[in-house]
Amino acid sequence: MNQIRAVIVGAGAISENHLKAMQVSSRTELLAVADLDQQRLDRCAAAYSVRTYRDYKAMIRQERPDVVVITLPHFLHKEAVIWCAEQGCHVLVEKPMAMNVQECREMNEAAARNGVILAVGHMQHYFPSMIRAREILRSGRLGKVIMMNDRRWCNYFHPDRPAWFLERAKSGGGIVVNLGSHSLDKLQWLTDSRVDKVKASLTYYGDRGDVEGSANLFLETTEGVAASVSLCGYGQLYLNETEFLLTGGQLKLLGSDQLRIYDGHSGEYEAVDTSDLPETFTAQWEDMLNAVQHSSELGISAEYGQSITAVVEAIYRSHATGREQAVTN
Repeated sequence: MNQIRAVIVGAGAISENHLKAMQVSSRTELLAVADLDQQRLDRCAAAYSVRTYRDYKAMIRQERPDVVVITLPHFLHKEAVIWCAEQGCHVLVEKPMAMNVQECREMNEAAARNGVILAVGHMQHYFPSMIRAREILRSGRLGKVIMMNDRRWCNYFHPDRPAWFLERAKSGGGIVVNLGSHSLDKLQWLTDSRVDKVKASLTYYGDRGDVEGSANLFLETTEGVAASVSLCGYGQLYLNETEFLLTGGQLKLLGSDQLRIYDGHSGEYEAVDTSDLPETFTAQWEDMLNAVQHSSELGISAEYGQSITAVVEAIYRSHATGREQAVTN
């Protein structure tokens, strides 16, 4: 089996996860990394023995990779994805897919026009806890899903967060687009449905930038599942938990790695074992490789990524108008 030749555009914090996943993959030849920051490039070269470039277009012309992983700031996604697709490269771009639905459409059109795969890094699909939760929900053993309650609190405006995250023109928004996208993805993917109605209330009390720092969201899916999402980033104690209430029990996700189940009889939550499942970014990369090499179905398709961006857009519209909004994809 031929190895897939891969490069990374953007050497920020998230790129480390992709680099590790590529390095351990026997199906991957990790070629190079591009970034404007020379110190980042030097670290990548030392740790992964890759070639480095300051110009990602020069890198792709020189290296001729099969797959490009893009981890740039959100406002650069569209340009980079379309250019890479035009070079005949398959692309995995970090979430959120783009700044708005129109950009997503243009990116999907470019991928289709050039016959390449475009995937969006909604990596929670590969959390062992999420995979097991989806198996349980799909099995029907706890009955029908009635509602989801999701809470994610943190210090969103902490000093270490890069400034571009807090500039709406570069990030597309604040806690909703960055962290809320995970909550929306969780709701859609675990219930095999799409969000089609939203009512939102946001606040803008951050001490840096011009983005929202909290959101209280009420949503409904195409399957009639109701959800509430609470996002707050003004220095709250860290909390990341999601609870699914069903006709015959409950599921609770804690952070990125814990799952609890209540079967309606035991009287308390019990831990669910996920130790048999692979590491998150390794699983995501293997899924991408299977799509490229074997045309297998990809759960993090760009069509799916566009659906998350559409919900984010509807959330901002709802806050601006003070009314419930339908999600338009």
